[in-house]
Amino acid sequence: MTEADDIVENALLNGRVRLRQPARGYRAGMDAALLAAAVAARPGQTVIEAGCGAGGALFQIAARRPDTALIGVEREAPVADLARQNAALNGVADRTEILTADVAEGFRALDRVPCDWAVANPPFFDDPGALRAPAEGKRAAWMADDGLAAWTGFLLKAVKEGGRIVLIHRADRLADLLGLLAPKAGSFAILPVHPHADGPAKRVLVGATRTGKAPLRLLPPLVLHGRDDAKHTPRADAILRGEARIDL
Repeated sequence: MTEADDIVENALLNGRVRLRQPARGYRAGMDAALLAAAVAARPGQTVIEAGCGAGGALFQIAARRPDTALIGVEREAPVADLARQNAALNGVADRTEILTADVAEGFRALDRVPCDWAVANPPFFDDPGALRAPAEGKRAAWMADDGLAAWTGFLLKAVKEGGRIVLIHRADRLADLLGLLAPKAGSFAILPVHPHADGPAKRVLVGATRTGKAPLRLLPPLVLHGRDDAKHTPRADAILRGEARIDL
């Protein structure tokens, strides 16, 4: 996978981020852009991403939040190596640490102090019978071998009290996400993400505060496309370009 002809380089955030990633495996797209846009880390804070892949979300966070420290956790060693290359490529190696580790082993196995922000785009499926087997290069990104609970458990331990958790996931798993996070987190903010205004949400962005007590907020939806063509809506396009953020 790490041979030169198996790697492509893409530009994100209107060219502000360069990302080397597998040509035939999982590649960062809209979900990574939305996750990064929802991280409002302040200068001096630390953001940890569980399952960072090659850094599609992590380095967009770095570009949007230039005075933050970044930690990426990635199980697949060749992909973690790509993330380290991308840190150097984007000039943020001095404030980025990429750890080759398995989310299923828990945050404590990393021997790190809890962070200000913990974020993730967890694999969308944890039941191999729920979908046709994905291509081998995409399996780790699509299948959560240890279930969604392993990911939420990692995030809850990875963030300090009062710190923020942000996830993007399938809309039909919203109840599961809230149920898994609720024992230790609150102050939920939910952003439904709709492919089209007249169709159901396919994704949700969920923000939560560790030990938060504020009432849940259901935000106005984000619509990605109009029905008249395949172009992104102005708001979605501004997010992809890095000209707009998502306030959770």
